[in-house]
Amino acid sequence: MQRFFSIIATLFFCATTYAQKVEIIQSGPVFNQVPFEACHASTLVDLGNGKIMAAWFGGKHEGSKDVVIWSAVKNGASWSQPVEIANGIQSDTSRLACWNPVLFKAKNGTLFLHYKVGLNPRTWWAEYKTSVNNGKTWSKAQKLPKDFLGPIKNKPVQLANGTILYPSSTESLDEKTWNIHIEKSDAGGKNWTKIKINCDTFGVIQPSILIHPKGKLQLLCRSRQNVIVESWSVDGGETWSKLKPTKLPNPNSGSDAVTLKDGRQMLVYNPLTAGKNWWEGRSVLKLAISTDGENWKDIYTLENHLKGEYSYPAIIQDQNGNIHISYTAERKNITYVELKLTEQ
Repeated sequence: MQRFFSIIATLFFCATTYAQKVEIIQSGPVFNQVPFEACHASTLVDLGNGKIMAAWFGGKHEGSKDVVIWSAVKNGASWSQPVEIANGIQSDTSRLACWNPVLFKAKNGTLFLHYKVGLNPRTWWAEYKTSVNNGKTWSKAQKLPKDFLGPIKNKPVQLANGTILYPSSTESLDEKTWNIHIEKSDAGGKNWTKIKINCDTFGVIQPSILIHPKGKLQLLCRSRQNVIVESWSVDGGETWSKLKPTKLPNPNSGSDAVTLKDGRQMLVYNPLTAGKNWWEGRSVLKLAISTDGENWKDIYTLENHLKGEYSYPAIIQDQNGNIHISYTAERKNITYVELKLTEQ
């Protein structure tokens, strides 16, 4: 059963002159009983008519060959029972793990499911499926063109001219080098090209794309340097500035961001620094907002614990303006939150 509650948190954002309220409309786990032991890396998409689709990977543990992509749809107050929508079964009947699903609905109505298949993030490859009926049925899995990975964790954006930009990254075989880049396709998801980014000395993966006025774009990236790192484009994503650090801490954990309909930017992230173990720093999860992508203000705390993992968020805004967030909860469930911002 979903937990429903309404919490009003009055907040003051330094870049505005008025007070706002964060109203939690709905919050709780996406599922209860499921046939997998662990889950991670959720993604969300607005299907319209009040429906939200979530997807994630689940199996015995991350990287286990039984890990597949699962999905559920929220219609009003409740979620459908999760179903498998993609797996790593190969043509010779062997199988490999699936990773990091990303849902994206193009302007022409086609729903894309991007995901990875492989032993690990150093050797995985990209596959995708499409749906023309909001995920009721899916095409057969197809591989992206050679050397293209598509979106690594966070959603693509489609520009006014129809071009789709995919926030992507690579990890070297020796695990020493992490780099981000942008991949680009036409409006139909064809004719792929790659755009390089100067990563300087940063180890970065899993960027998010934010849209600013006059063709200006921004990337926010996970890093090994205990800070969220950014890059900017002033020509619609054709070229990007050299990476530089923001003022936002990051414990080498995934974040996600979205440009709201009113032009403001919203970010979900772990605001701590890394500990000795990889999961340390993922016990607190916050929501931040900005008017310019440079100055951020924490406005809501989604999770606040001394230990535990609450990580890998996804965030979208629906057609009506409500904001939807999902994230991993202790690798045992996916937590979902729907909220709205209102003036006081």
